[in-house]
Amino acid sequence: MTSVVKLISKIGDLINESGLKKKFIAEKLKVSVAQLRNYETGHSLIPIDKAYVLSELLGVKVDDLYERSE
Repeated sequence: MTSVVKLISKIGDLINESGLKKKFIAEKLKVSVAQLRNYETGHSLIPIDKAYVLSELLGVKVDDLYERSE
């Protein structure tokens, strides 16, 4: 039997710690603030190209954007 790995978004916490405005980040990612919120809450996964841009803005690794939970 395979175990299901769930990804828990840490994007919201990382954005809050960064001090950057959500509107600024959304503009850099070329998404709406509402879509950025979906990434924060885990309602949608951030596409890998945008994950690299976001991680660079936040000064973290792409791996840091999510936490694994089994």
